[in-house]
Amino acid sequence: MKRFLIGALLSGAVMLPAYAALKNGEAAPDFKAQASLAGKEFTFSLQDALKKGPVVVYFYPAAYTRGCNIEAKTFADNAENFAAAGATIIGVSQDSISKLKDYSADPEYCAGKFAVAADAGGKITQSYKLNVMTLDRKVTDTRGAEVTHSLTERTTFVITPDNKVIATLSSNDDKVAPHEHAEKSLAIVQALKK
Repeated sequence: MKRFLIGALLSGAVMLPAYAALKNGEAAPDFKAQASLAGKEFTFSLQDALKKGPVVVYFYPAAYTRGCNIEAKTFADNAENFAAAGATIIGVSQDSISKLKDYSADPEYCAGKFAVAADAGGKITQSYKLNVMTLDRKVTDTRGAEVTHSLTERTTFVITPDNKVIATLSSNDDKVAPHEHAEKSLAIVQALKK
């Protein structure tokens, strides 16, 4: 019986996720990615954004899905407050850049107020040590389009200009609701400005 319990515990340990999000105090991996702001494509550079002040990098599963729409709308509604605190917002998902052009300009969600970046293949996601969920069933977004890419766990990082993660907000570990990612990261960047 004892061997069975030990074996069960070990097999459970093997099934744990391979990644654990970056922790506070760790260096944020630099990245460049195709991005869109108000429907216009450009190359986003974390290093360049950090020269202007703190950066809020928020990872989300997929554009035009329920929780992600709430999160994007909350970031858009607070975009002026982030700017007043000297902070840049960048959303990152594994969506295609063509889908993100629509999403970034959509007045219901990003509303042209902050950029979203395409992480096709999940390289940025992996560098931030985030879990990726592979779809095992058909998922459609709120526009009726099928989501065909893997989903990145919803996690937000607040990064200071010296390239350090000072806050990590996770929906999985910390049970942070989609709208709270914007609200809590805004409070953090506003405190940094003081």
